Amino acid sequence: MSFARISVAKLPITRLLYLILITFLLIFSNGAEAANHEDVTNIGAIIDLNSHIGKEKKAAMEVAAQNYNKNSKNYRLSLYFHDSEGDPIKAASVAEELIEEKKVKVIIGMETWQEAAHVGKVGNRAKIPVISFAAQSITLPLMPLRWPFLISMANDPSVEMKRIADLVSAYKWRKVVVIYEDDEYGGDMGTLTLLTEALQKIGSEVEYRLVLPPYSSLSDPKGFVLDELVKLLSVQSRAFIVLQSSLPMVSHLFREAKKLGFLEKDSAWIITESVTSLLPSADSSLISSMKGTLGIKTFYSKTTNTYKAFQSQFQQKFKIENPQEGDANLGIYALRAYDSIRAITQATEKMTSNTSTKMFLQDILLASFDGLSGKVSFTEGKLSHNPIFRIVNVVGKGVKYKELDTENGSSPNRLQGLDGSVVWPGDSKDKPKGWAMPTIEKPLRIGVPNNTLFKNFVNIDQSKKDSNEGYDGFCIDIFRKVEGRLNYALPYKFEAINGTYDELVEAVINNKTDAIVGDVTILAERFNHVEFTQPYAESGLSMVIPIKYEESAWMFIKPFTWEMWMVTGVILFYTMFIVWFLEHPTNPEFSGTWKNQISTMLWFTFSCLFFAQRERVHSNLTKVVVMMWLFVVFILTASYTASLSSILTVRKLESDIDIDWLKRTNQKVGCDGDSFVGRYLQDVLGFKKDNIYNISSEPLPYEKYFLNKYCKGYTTTAPTYRFGGLGFVFQKGSPIAIDVSEAILKLSENGNITLLEKKWLTPSDECSTMTNTNETQSLSLKSFWGIYLISGATSTIGFLLSLFRLQRSYRRQQANGGNQTPSDKIGIGEKAVGLARYFYNGDVKYSPGRAATSTASMPHSDDLGSTRWEFVDLANAPEHLEASPRVEIEISPTHQDSSSTQ
Repeated sequence: MSFARISVAKLPITRLLYLILITFLLIFSNGAEAANHEDVTNIGAIIDLNSHIGKEKKAAMEVAAQNYNKNSKNYRLSLYFHDSEGDPIKAASVAEELIEEKKVKVIIGMETWQEAAHVGKVGNRAKIPVISFAAQSITLPLMPLRWPFLISMANDPSVEMKRIADLVSAYKWRKVVVIYEDDEYGGDMGTLTLLTEALQKIGSEVEYRLVLPPYSSLSDPKGFVLDELVKLLSVQSRAFIVLQSSLPMVSHLFREAKKLGFLEKDSAWIITESVTSLLPSADSSLISSMKGTLGIKTFYSKTTNTYKAFQSQFQQKFKIENPQEGDANLGIYALRAYDSIRAITQATEKMTSNTSTKMFLQDILLASFDGLSGKVSFTEGKLSHNPIFRIVNVVGKGVKYKELDTENGSSPNRLQGLDGSVVWPGDSKDKPKGWAMPTIEKPLRIGVPNNTLFKNFVNIDQSKKDSNEGYDGFCIDIFRKVEGRLNYALPYKFEAINGTYDELVEAVINNKTDAIVGDVTILAERFNHVEFTQPYAESGLSMVIPIKYEESAWMFIKPFTWEMWMVTGVILFYTMFIVWFLEHPTNPEFSGTWKNQISTMLWFTFSCLFFAQRERVHSNLTKVVVMMWLFVVFILTASYTASLSSILTVRKLESDIDIDWLKRTNQKVGCDGDSFVGRYLQDVLGFKKDNIYNISSEPLPYEKYFLNKYCKGYTTTAPTYRFGGLGFVFQKGSPIAIDVSEAILKLSENGNITLLEKKWLTPSDECSTMTNTNETQSLSLKSFWGIYLISGATSTIGFLLSLFRLQRSYRRQQANGGNQTPSDKIGIGEKAVGLARYFYNGDVKYSPGRAATSTASMPHSDDLGSTRWEFVDLANAPEHLEASPRVEIEISPTHQDSSSTQ
């Protein structure tokens, strides 16, 4: 078969051009068809299009979708907006419509948790991911299982509530008032719970909740808000926290609050981020009313190129769509809306023809990037990174507010550094008390007990009780000293109140009076309901009982212990022996019969106790020993006299009285029936009610006053049951109590309270030296062993020196007497006997086996400076010695002595 051959060269030029044109048209049509097959992701957006924040979110999402569609070649986003009007039921209905009609693959929006929960259930049924701009205030158990397709694109509310609590703690506001605009479903109850828990951790509490209904439900919102604010006039706290409110309600709230004086000095207002985000759209009148308010704002960077580009696009889009709203200011909610679209686009890029909705959900949860609002990533269906909060201050001049800090520091100590830069309500620079402070028109009402038993504590002149000058006493003086130390004026008015101390405290609790100044004891049960200051005086329970003097026939023995008496006797007899040993050879007053010598020794030693000795001592060694003994006698005499005087004058208790003895013997006890003591005796210590009498006797300061007045007849006994002390009473959470406590501490440190106590409670010096010691302790050996040791050592040294010289003299006498018996052949016993006879008789002539006659006289021991003793033989003695009778001593060969004296 043959085919026709067509030559291009033979074709006309026009036909060739026609073929080229057809070819290009075919190529272009194929490209257009490919473009028509781009993957389109439909996104349903359910927001409140009537709110300012809702309009910001819509503009932000549109800009994000436009930017993505412009840059993406294969994927495209299509947004479908619907208005929920804040109704959760309508939001759920709109979600079903979007899924069925628009075939959306993801739903985004929902500004309240109620809307998010309803739409989340729709997403569960349709297996469609739902991204909510609202966070659940309280995380419920197994939340990912209940709403597996729900993703929260919002901060954890507990972090913001903790930041607010840090502010409250930094400025020491103990009580706050919470205000919020509620919806039909109680949307802010969870946030209120989180705030309450955060405040409890720092020791503060919510004193009052002002709940405003939805603005749209009020026919006269201005009048309703005014009526509700009037109720706050009876509330002491002036620290207000606005949790949530719409812009119209915020406008009425602050304007009416300013009229009532709630935005004056010492007031404080804090608004959450949802309210702070409304400030850019607020008019100048509202900003002026809010001046001094602190707000919470999430920190985000404004310096990146991405932010600047988005800001320009956003403002242009917002002005076109909302010309009546004025200038647009980017807020955290708009940035989060933009970042939510970006998270969806990241998941969209991973989609294929086989991607299921569950896989699409997982791809969204795996998104991780640095967005315009901060780091974006998810954990358990919610943002995993906590935001960085900043504090803003509404100033109302030029700019509507200024940012005070740039870090996420939540330390109360760091926040206190804001004091100097904050403009507070009333154009004040001073830290507000957050409390309704007294004024001249409305002074602090101070209750004073009218029936105090001891007038030294509180004394009221009934003729002047309507003026502050009619009040006097220990407690009143302390309060006046404290008031003078406060760094601010404190107008006050004393009011006499009748009743028990518990009734006085109840008056403060019931707001019948603002404070109590008096002798009120700090107790745990009272502490839970009122604010006590630092105690200005101790408080306790003790017994006041009669005293008597102890009488005993053996009282004179008590100054010394029995060990002391025993050692004193030993030292006395030892000294007596040493004196006799040293004086006997040379002093005739210590010679004679044994009876005379013993009586002389005893008399000399005892008379030294009274420095009345008559005997003269010859030996210098004796003088040293006697001098040391007299020193011991002086010390003992002085100590004995002082101890005996103390024993004879010390006050003794009537008997060994204690709590157990009183209960066991059913004794009657008295106390102040108007105080807590009677109840304490019965409930705690276990006394029978019939044994408790209502008389004047109360806590420890009363004891001081009573004993100062009756110290000669009464005393106290242990144990003392301690209480919290005496303090002033203020309403719970009052900052004045903190300032008064600080002033009391300063008064204590500089001694002013001690001076006032001496002035009012112990004005007399008569009892200043009184002691409550039940018994004076006897003097023991521990206090005198040193002087005894010195005395004994002195006597012993003198004895040893005298004994050494005596032995040397005895040996010389033996040598001069012609004793031929070698000394090494004489026994120790014989030597001792011979030495003793030599000492006692003065002369001895010793020769074993025969009688020996001694003619040597005893040396005089008075010469301590001599190196030898002089011995005088009878043959060489002076003539007057020859007339002396001779003494012969005979010693038998058996060394048994027999002597005769002529």
